[in-house]
Amino acid sequence: MKNRIILTTIVGLLISFSVSGCFLGKGEDNEKTSIRATTKGQELIDLQKAWDKGIITTEEYEKQRKKILDDK
Repeated sequence: MKNRIILTTIVGLLISFSVSGCFLGKGEDNEKTSIRATTKGQELIDLQKAWDKGIITTEEYEKQRKKILDDK
């Protein structure tokens, strides 16, 4: 009996998480919202490293830097 309750609880949680995942990332206007996984500081550091290594041009660096700093 105890195993059945535990199993039912686990199944219920799995269903809840999978259903709630369908609605995550949607704003009021039904548009996806962005989730920042890193800080702006870390993004700027990574951008600087790419520029230092010559992976991106100065123009690309400045454009992306402005985008990061202007992003809310």
